[in-house]
Amino acid sequence: MERKSKEMQPNKKFTGFTDEERAAMKEHVQELKAAARADKADGEGAVLAKIAVMREPDRAMAKRLHAIVKASAPALSPKTWYGMPAYAKDGEVVCFFQPAQKFKTRYATLGFSDAANLDEGAMWPVVFALKELTATVEARISALVKKSVS
Repeated sequence: MERKSKEMQPNKKFTGFTDEERAAMKEHVQELKAAARADKADGEGAVLAKIAVMREPDRAMAKRLHAIVKASAPALSPKTWYGMPAYAKDGEVVCFFQPAQKFKTRYATLGFSDAANLDEGAMWPVVFALKELTATVEARISALVKKSVS
């Protein structure tokens, strides 16, 4: 095995993870431990607890999204994923809500993993920016969640 010389290595210094990223990873470790001994009811409680500590407007949006996902795809199990509300099928996360305040971004997001059946041609969106939940947006979310588990 050949070792690269200092001259061949880029001069970029790794600055490490942000405090928010480290916190999310620590939360994920705790979630994995809890998942080993949890059932669907425990996941529901964990998601509702995460939503309860969110600040507005993320809290209101997360509450509404939780209701939409439960109504649109009752087979999905609520759970937390990196400290965010998520919904899984057979233990695998299908969709999740990332509050804007989690990583200090200007909008919240609704994301879908590769386990979601959203494939459409050669390219399709899997993360959606959320500024507010209108009736039209809610209908689109419901349709996406239904399709994701079809």
